[in-house]
Amino acid sequence: MSQLRFDGRVAVVTGAGGGLGRQHALLLAQRGASVVVNDIGGSVEGDGTSDGPAQQVVEEITAAGGSAVANLESVATREGGQAIVRAAIDNFGRIDILVNNAGILRDRAFHNSDADAFGAVIDVHLKGAFNVTLPAWRHMREQQFGRVIFTSSAAGIFGNFGQSNYAAAKAGLVGFSNTLAIEGSKHNITSNAIAPIARTRMTENVLGKLIDSVDPTQVSAVVAWLAHEECTTTGYLYSVGGGRVARFFVGMTSGWTKRDGVLDPEDVRDHHEQIEDPSNGVPATSMADDFRALRHALR
Repeated sequence: MSQLRFDGRVAVVTGAGGGLGRQHALLLAQRGASVVVNDIGGSVEGDGTSDGPAQQVVEEITAAGGSAVANLESVATREGGQAIVRAAIDNFGRIDILVNNAGILRDRAFHNSDADAFGAVIDVHLKGAFNVTLPAWRHMREQQFGRVIFTSSAAGIFGNFGQSNYAAAKAGLVGFSNTLAIEGSKHNITSNAIAPIARTRMTENVLGKLIDSVDPTQVSAVVAWLAHEECTTTGYLYSVGGGRVARFFVGMTSGWTKRDGVLDPEDVRDHHEQIEDPSNGVPATSMADDFRALRHALR
């Protein structure tokens, strides 16, 4: 079986100074990619900066014979995003792979939240992904090749206590990724998202009995596959952790349709069990599926 290689490819991994991002960068470099290791070296809450984490990963890569440069720009600004992509172009001549991994946490119950805590998380996770992806995307369109991976979370699908900001950002990334999958299809650009379960400094206090089973290395293989030119999968979201890989998908119940007259609140009340019954649900992969289901119901 041939090994998946990335020789001649250039990857940018944000938040790569530790945890998941570090493992992604190490694996891509081990398989031949030149890597921009981006990390501001701050705390879990996003405070402070240090060139140590990113530079240490670069030293690990180069010591093993790989090619990498450190980048300390923040994804949270447009200028930072542009500088991150420029580091790839200036040092390696192109950008083929973008792994949006940078993130922070400012957890608190919503009644204790404020605009600063909410906005800071949105700025790094969601706006940060935009700030880096836009300049990268333009290069990928020109070269007619690209692989974009977003780091979402099950919190973005189901919600999680104390993480309204984080969940909102992570849900936004799924819609972002799905839209890029549609727009990139004619340009050999794929876009996918992962919802990892891994032991990192952001999660070590919430994993409980899983903590010894979910090493970050168990996630990077999926990132590498999604980043490879052989992989044409696009518009998907994967749950990844502990060696398990599964695809999340959206489903719809068959619902209930009022074919004559105007739908009123009492109709919804009287048929809510049928509306909510998942036993006859079906997967939905696009807006077209939603429209198609409505047309079928109205026949």
